[in-house]
Amino acid sequence: VTITTRLLVSHLSGIRHYEKDITKVKEEKEKANRALKLTKSPQDKEQKEKEGKGIEKTDCVKQKKEHDSETKSRNSKPGRNDKEFEQEEYYLKEKFESVIESLKIFKNDPLFFKPGSQFLYSTYGFTLLSAVVERASGQKFTDYMLKMFRDLDMLSTVLDDNEAMIYNRARCYIYNKKGRLVNAPYVDNSYKWAGGGFLSSVGDLLKFGNALLYSYQAGQFKNRNGKLLPGYLKPGTVAMMWTPVPKTEVSWDRDGKYAMAWAVVEKNQQYGCCRQQRHYASHTGGAVGASSVLLILPEELDPEALGTWPVAPPRGVIVTIICNMQSVSLNSTALKIAKEFDKEKRAQ
Repeated sequence: VTITTRLLVSHLSGIRHYEKDITKVKEEKEKANRALKLTKSPQDKEQKEKEGKGIEKTDCVKQKKEHDSETKSRNSKPGRNDKEFEQEEYYLKEKFESVIESLKIFKNDPLFFKPGSQFLYSTYGFTLLSAVVERASGQKFTDYMLKMFRDLDMLSTVLDDNEAMIYNRARCYIYNKKGRLVNAPYVDNSYKWAGGGFLSSVGDLLKFGNALLYSYQAGQFKNRNGKLLPGYLKPGTVAMMWTPVPKTEVSWDRDGKYAMAWAVVEKNQQYGCCRQQRHYASHTGGAVGASSVLLILPEELDPEALGTWPVAPPRGVIVTIICNMQSVSLNSTALKIAKEFDKEKRAQ
């Protein structure tokens, strides 16, 4: 078979994640599909009610669903029922000197499916991707990334190295089997630098989000007499990264698809004065004792006004949340925050 970097970056390679048993992976996928069908039926019914009985009842149903969801979220203790973190490879303590060396963890394991045929989120797919970067650049992946972080002015973003003295390093927590808050166990993340091996700050992630949003929008603005600097990436590159890829899915937003290392929800509205999807890109992060999200909500630009606007890109809202608790769902919270700020900007 052939595995390309595009397949790796969109999790279509067939390389396993932490679960080694393909039967269990298939069972979990079937459960998720059944749950999705069950949630779709009430939505279809709600749509019919909306068309026949007006907006008021729809708003009530929507508010009730949101209230029930929030109540359920508040009453559940994060980290207690998450099977994902039962996988023993999350807790590896071996130190790897290079990403090439860390490939030994999974390089002899069979592929779960033919590359390109199915979606399976795989941290190890990104480990292989980092090995490609290491060979292509001719330098260690970690050195390559740290130089890039410096270019982006992300000076607080570093390797999650247990031995290093890192200023303001947070202590991480989990719930134990009795539901009590305890310190997260010791792990060494040198086996997965690309898929979860960096420490950062809210400020640095905002810089990263703004650099991407600037790059995405820079091509839409007129050059402003040569005063508009180019983005860190070409506009077409970011547009490609934020274009949904067929056969993919996103666990943290069912309206979205996976693109290239990002989850993307496309702009969509089927009926007037009804539910509207805004275009945004996001990614969540989950590690032993920590959770995070970075969400980018681009402003909907008016092509006619771009040449006269006094303000250059980036135009939009960036939301990032980092917390030192395991298995905390943050994407929906980040999206609500982004929409509130966007609403405020529109009102001004």
